[in-house]
Amino acid sequence: MKNGGGRTSRIRRRKLFTSSESRGVNESYKPEFIELKKWLKDRRFEDTTLIPAHFPGTGRGLMSKTSLQEGQTIISLPESCLLTTDTVIRSYLGAYIAKWQPPPSPLLALCTFLVSEKHAGDRSPWKPYLEVLPKAYTCPVCLEPEVVNLLPNPLKTKAWEQRSHVWEFFSSSRGFFSSLQPLFSEAVETIFSYRALRWAWCAVNTRAVYMKRPPLLCLSPEPDTCALAPYLDLLNHSPDVQVKAAFNEETRCYEIRTATRCGKHKEVFICYGPHDNHRLLLEYGFVCVSNPHACVYVSKDILVKYLPSTAKQMNKKISILEDHDFTENLTFGWDGPSWRLLTALKLLCLEAEEFTCWKKVLLGEIISDTNEKASLDVAQKICHYFIEETHAVLRKVSRMKDEEVALMNQLTLVETLRTEELKILQASAKALTTLQTAFS
Repeated sequence: MKNGGGRTSRIRRRKLFTSSESRGVNESYKPEFIELKKWLKDRRFEDTTLIPAHFPGTGRGLMSKTSLQEGQTIISLPESCLLTTDTVIRSYLGAYIAKWQPPPSPLLALCTFLVSEKHAGDRSPWKPYLEVLPKAYTCPVCLEPEVVNLLPNPLKTKAWEQRSHVWEFFSSSRGFFSSLQPLFSEAVETIFSYRALRWAWCAVNTRAVYMKRPPLLCLSPEPDTCALAPYLDLLNHSPDVQVKAAFNEETRCYEIRTATRCGKHKEVFICYGPHDNHRLLLEYGFVCVSNPHACVYVSKDILVKYLPSTAKQMNKKISILEDHDFTENLTFGWDGPSWRLLTALKLLCLEAEEFTCWKKVLLGEIISDTNEKASLDVAQKICHYFIEETHAVLRKVSRMKDEEVALMNQLTLVETLRTEELKILQASAKALTTLQTAFS
């Protein structure tokens, strides 16, 4: 038998490959991370628990050097490392912010500082941090219009709203940017472009930790709750972990304590919250595979699309649903249609002689077997409509990936989102079939 041959050797190699794939590839040797570690050490932070690594599926993250136990502090980042509005006000921008009326928002202060420091390049004391920030983001505001139009309708609407919001944020800030001209030899219009501000907006929106701060007189009264946390913000999200994260007033450090064990050489995760994939894509620019909180949203127009043509008092029924907040957050999930969705459909499917019982429907009472069956039938029709629509979009994405190579990352993101939703819809259709059997 040749060396390295045989069943035992193959199993050993397979285990070794699987282990190395799951634990990621150490990236602490890369120049940008060496510089970042030096920079952090100068600010009194030196981590002995985590190292930067690249992982399959999640990309850059932090890997544990030792096994982590429940309740263990995984990172404690000194205040001197945090980038907050205090940082901005103490900088060369402070005097200009103090003079500007109306006062800039905390978000504008942070974004302006990021753009200015990025423009400074090697002259910026924040360069080691800026060098490890993403060069581009995949929040909807950064997606190409043809990619945005492939998103599910409720998310598509929010995506266009986000794009309008960021454009308005940029447009309304131009006057303030012009006031900064004495600080730069180049025209401020070339430095504080829409593209540059959008990048900064995404950096703050996707990477900032929550850290409530007392209001500053030179800033608008909007809540000042964002702090950029170098190194700590390399931690990726998982819905399966629990952590406690907060700024410790006694140690003057932002600390994260894990409530979940983590093995040696495994990726260390934090949880951004129990967010569905629409929220994750909108706020953070990624989609979580096998997300237990993922769902498919049903809009009001789809809600009534498959009702029987003989349905009576439809306008009044819709009005009742709206008055009782039953036209929003109607979803299909991994376990089937949500209680809210089925309740809305039960009310819409009430026969004329049952209509007086609408309050009982909203309280969760069963009105009749006929009503139960009718609502399940409509839910199944809506579910199959979404399945067909999702299949059609996935086919379109596949064709576009062959033609639009430059959009590959964006299209892959949409493909992942849509594929996850297809799995949810198929699970819901199966659950509905089981429920329908009881009334057949």
